[in-house]
Amino acid sequence: MSMSLDGYIAGPNDKPGNPGGDGFVRLHEWGLMPDGGFRKSGPAGEVLGEIAATGAVVAGRRTAEQVDHWGGDHNGQGVPIFVPSHRPPDPSVANYPLVTYVTDGIESAMAQAKAAAGDRNVHVIGAYTAQRAIEAGVLDEVQIHQIPVLFGGGKRLFEVLPSRVELEIVRVIDTPEATHIRYRIRR
Repeated sequence: MSMSLDGYIAGPNDKPGNPGGDGFVRLHEWGLMPDGGFRKSGPAGEVLGEIAATGAVVAGRRTAEQVDHWGGDHNGQGVPIFVPSHRPPDPSVANYPLVTYVTDGIESAMAQAKAAAGDRNVHVIGAYTAQRAIEAGVLDEVQIHQIPVLFGGGKRLFEVLPSRVELEIVRVIDTPEATHIRYRIRR
């Protein structure tokens, strides 16, 4: 997750038609070329390559719906997308065979995603979803792309957690655009 120094992963006015809110692109400039394509080389290319190599995606319903489920194919990866939700999906999701709504909890969504991913990682997207996965004990690592900007408002990644969570730093890649920190969740 790309995050401002003050903890925001989305700017103000995050809503359908403005996914990620005002200024959202600023949080992702570290991975973009001037032409808008993704970086393929250097530290940013390395991190993006790891993300692209994931075997499945678990995304929050709000996030997935705001971007129309990435057209059924998250970033052209061709991997299954699992959406934990208490409600069944809109019928239009039937057009996206890689998208599965999971109505029996985050644990089930993560188990299905891990089974689908095989020996590859599962990419978790969305603040609420990440918080619930940490709370349920089904998230092993968190990778933060710390952006040198203060948003001052928007949607925070770790707004509400039920208790303190201890982390262990696994890797740090520091660049002028972002500091990429991978943490292991201690249990």
